[in-house]
Amino acid sequence: MKQNLCILFASLAIFIFVSCNNNNTISETANSKTDTMNTTTEKKTKQGIKGAAGNLYIDDGGRGEKLPVVFLHSFAGSSRDWENQLNYLRKDRRAIAFDLRGHGRSDAPTNNDYNVESLANDLSAVVDSLGLDRFVLVGHSLGGSAAIAYAGRHPDKVAGLLVTGTPGKTPPQQSKPIIASLESEKYDTVMEQYMNKLLTNAKPGTDKLEREGLSKISKKASLKLIRAAFQYDPLPDLHKYPGPELIVSKSGEEPANSLHNSFPTIPFKTVDGTSHWIHLDRPAEFNKILKEFLERVEQR
Repeated sequence: MKQNLCILFASLAIFIFVSCNNNNTISETANSKTDTMNTTTEKKTKQGIKGAAGNLYIDDGGRGEKLPVVFLHSFAGSSRDWENQLNYLRKDRRAIAFDLRGHGRSDAPTNNDYNVESLANDLSAVVDSLGLDRFVLVGHSLGGSAAIAYAGRHPDKVAGLLVTGTPGKTPPQQSKPIIASLESEKYDTVMEQYMNKLLTNAKPGTDKLEREGLSKISKKASLKLIRAAFQYDPLPDLHKYPGPELIVSKSGEEPANSLHNSFPTIPFKTVDGTSHWIHLDRPAEFNKILKEFLERVEQR
């Protein structure tokens, strides 16, 4: 059961984006400007995009001629999960992170829709509203699943795809008993076991940030997120995406259904001594991996 929980909840890292349009963008920083050539904002901006699920909080900043990077956080996370990467990249390029719907400062969907396909459609609306013609996509856990779904549908826009802690397809024989346990009175216990497992080796700041995030997600929303993670099969969309790819995982976090095992030809890197949130626990090491990947993408 513990192994199955690991496999399941490695799927649980989610990012979600709301549908939106350019006319509904609300900026908190008046002195910023964006051009359509991806050279971007003069200052860091905080924006709310009005969409079908309500307002979506966006952290957008940096400038330069290099490819922009869009980050998708995990279940129970927020755009704050990527602060180290945003600060690192914004010295010479645009970097953007989002609070998923129902996370951070973004509204929860009234229809409780957290399907991966819906997330990919929302991402499409968001990047279009920000004028991003081509960019690198980085996703963590279920945020990685949403990134894969988007890349499979819009390969022309995704210059490179990096996913970290992102699972493959979970077999029904593994997912059904986990769903059943979460729907029972054992929900709190199961979720606590999940967080304890994923936060093993986490820095105190990582532990605090992710537990706070989880406390804000209702049981109803969590169950919907978990079902969405189980239902999505990333393999067909990965087959559709022909661009540069990279899979990053913590050591020992590769179950039998992992993306790496399904696609051994995709470059693969591991990081030792970290929790499920590599980019939070080992930011310097993750940033080095990210920099090397960006260099490979931009040399094409």
